[in-house]
Amino acid sequence: MLYDSFFKEIFSSEYHPERLEEILSLILKRKVRICQVLPNDSVRIADEQSLLITDMLVELDDGSLANIEIQKIGYAFPGQRVACYSADTLLRQYKRVKSERKNKFTYRDIKTVYTIVFFEKSTQEFHLLKEHYIHKSKQVFDTMLQLETLQEYILIPLDIFKENMHNKIIDSELEAY
Repeated sequence: MLYDSFFKEIFSSEYHPERLEEILSLILKRKVRICQVLPNDSVRIADEQSLLITDMLVELDDGSLANIEIQKIGYAFPGQRVACYSADTLLRQYKRVKSERKNKFTYRDIKTVYTIVFFEKSTQEFHLLKEHYIHKSKQVFDTMLQLETLQEYILIPLDIFKENMHNKIIDSELEAY
């Protein structure tokens, strides 16, 4: 199921939008409605040879974007990799919105980008926190300054989820997924 083609078929927003909306609603803890699926552009970050190809990118009803990534193998630098995917998604939204709004564009037109990564086999960092299988992060200031920043990350190591759920009863809709 974790191969891109299977995941994209099961959670196809064209054929089964309710599935993707439901799992995103459960993960983000808010009601989600998908407005559109954006094309899978590939971008070369900073003119380097590194190529990012988005697995699934959807626009939500509030204009925010959710990039859903499936990783069969955890890479050596998951934090850095997820930051690059997030930056790519944010830049993509910026270019699109600025082009649409033209002279009326302001940075307030940019909405949050969520980068959600499912790992089939997670890296060592995740195994240090075996009791947790959903890791959420967003930018905060050490002074508690309240500024809206635009990048949030949700990392889900499925191998740790399976270990946690082994011989346990499923208690929630999210666990059922």
